[in-house]
Amino acid sequence: MATSIRFDPIRLPPETEVLRGEVRAFLAEEIAAGGFDPRGGYAAERFDRSFSRKVGAKGWIGMTWPRQYGGHERSFLERYVVTEEMLLAGAPTRGHFVADRQSGPILLRHAPEDIKQDILPRITAGECTFCIGMSEPDSGSDLFAAKTRAEPVDDGWRINGRKVWTSSAHYADYMIGLFRTSAPADDNRRHGLTQFLVDLKAPGITIRPIQFPTGKHDFNEVVFDDLILPADHVLGEVDMAWKQATSELAYERSGPERFLETIEVLIELVRVLGAAPDSRGSEGIGRLVAQLHTLRRMSISVAGMLAAGEEPMLQAAMVKDLGTNWEQALPGLARDLAAFADSSPTNRATFDSVIQNATAVAPKLTIQGGTTEVLRGIIARGLGLR
Repeated sequence: MATSIRFDPIRLPPETEVLRGEVRAFLAEEIAAGGFDPRGGYAAERFDRSFSRKVGAKGWIGMTWPRQYGGHERSFLERYVVTEEMLLAGAPTRGHFVADRQSGPILLRHAPEDIKQDILPRITAGECTFCIGMSEPDSGSDLFAAKTRAEPVDDGWRINGRKVWTSSAHYADYMIGLFRTSAPADDNRRHGLTQFLVDLKAPGITIRPIQFPTGKHDFNEVVFDDLILPADHVLGEVDMAWKQATSELAYERSGPERFLETIEVLIELVRVLGAAPDSRGSEGIGRLVAQLHTLRRMSISVAGMLAAGEEPMLQAAMVKDLGTNWEQALPGLARDLAAFADSSPTNRATFDSVIQNATAVAPKLTIQGGTTEVLRGIIARGLGLR
């Protein structure tokens, strides 16, 4: 059924600016104390459990969750502000970000009470790390083609297969995995998938790194070889996880992380062109900032819809598609705009380093969270075009 794609004109309320000031002050203190290097870009290590614990102590993890699980019952828009400031500062948030953004909300909706009582407070304290187990070697972003099998056994479920492009699995304590529990139905290829809570320290799991061209690694292949999961680690309804997974992706695809991963390139471009750039540089920066502002308005709109209890799948897909293509193109555009800038080493060294690192990592941006082809298919179906 065709539909229009609506972005409500949501604005951040004035009280969020007080929170923004608190977050900026905290980050400034951390930088001054040598906690992290805001100029590190992709060369920096973005996983730091001690930093995550500090963020948890501030009450900035699980901000929207119920207090009984360690949450703070604040708004999605307040959480948006914290996320935005952390990204702009280049803070090492990988230790808690996935758990905060989507794994925790899944547990809140679908986990047994004892698991919620055990894990959720540890997430909000910055002491528990999650990764996402969706993509597979032969299916990529087509989640409904997943083949990794979960078979019922006397003591729970036996898992065999592989997941790939699994960000931060080598650090994570847990994964929420999407596994096949029965064959697809003739009239619904999405049928037959189930979500599970996976303890990544359990026997039967091997984690293999997938290296970036920079020599760093964030992606991993995760291999399951007769992994046994307890029966209560099923999350939600058996065979019906496609409903849960598509809801989850609205959280994953719509945040400011979908257009701010290479933001240090734009910051460095403004610096290297100076206070009085030529007309070409001024026009180029103006276009980039206007595009960034538009993406930000769209992302805030989705945050507002999530706060209202909606599931804005089409809007989230658009934010992710447009945002990651924008940030992927940014290093090349910045390099062209800075071609005639002051070429002295003192002016160019940091800029050139940031460009080099962002260019090497940029190919992953339109893979993680769903490829461009998959996202545009979702949008086309929503518009009744396929």
